[in-house]
Amino acid sequence: MKAMILAAGRGERMRPLTDTTPKPLLEVRGKALMVRLIESLVHAGIREMVINHAHLGNSIEAALGDGRRFGAAIRYSREAEALGTAGGIAQALPLLGEGPFIVVNGDIFCDFDFSALVARTLGKHLAHLVLVANPPHHPEGDFALDGTHVLDERKPEWTFSGIGLYRPELFAGIRPASKGQLAPLLRAAMARKQVSGEIHRGVWHDVGTPERFAALNGG
Repeated sequence: MKAMILAAGRGERMRPLTDTTPKPLLEVRGKALMVRLIESLVHAGIREMVINHAHLGNSIEAALGDGRRFGAAIRYSREAEALGTAGGIAQALPLLGEGPFIVVNGDIFCDFDFSALVARTLGKHLAHLVLVANPPHHPEGDFALDGTHVLDERKPEWTFSGIGLYRPELFAGIRPASKGQLAPLLRAAMARKQVSGEIHRGVWHDVGTPERFAALNGG
């Protein structure tokens, strides 16, 4: 199985830190966020990875190279300007192959065991999402969970972690190099009961603001 790490965002809320450093390369507790994710994926047996980038993309490639020193094989999907979550994934589909693949946001800090997704069979579903308890900065949540089905029509009890397993078919309607967001695709699939989910109850942080970044680093 292959994995994609999303790293094309500008990180506006993290400025001025992200003026010179891509957000996924910011260090939390002595190690870059993206390096932690790569190591976690390799630990789960995932070695083929795709990373998309736009803002300061050369810095990402210079820092990570071909991935060999992490035990990985990294390929890059370069975007002239950020295409959004779904647009970026659709652009990278030729590198991801025809089977299900994992996608993870490059700016999260977590202890999720990716081997759980490697072992998962999607069956009739187009996507499987990892959800977490609503954090203080996002109390309204994103989705509800009914058994194993992720729903959009109830009071949102859970927040999308930025980790998911997807079939390429979910992105079939997006033209290459066009912009698009993941949430509308997921909500449409949820309406057809084609999205399953699970709860991660371990460590998870969205490193989205300087305050959260400083708190993780003991500031």
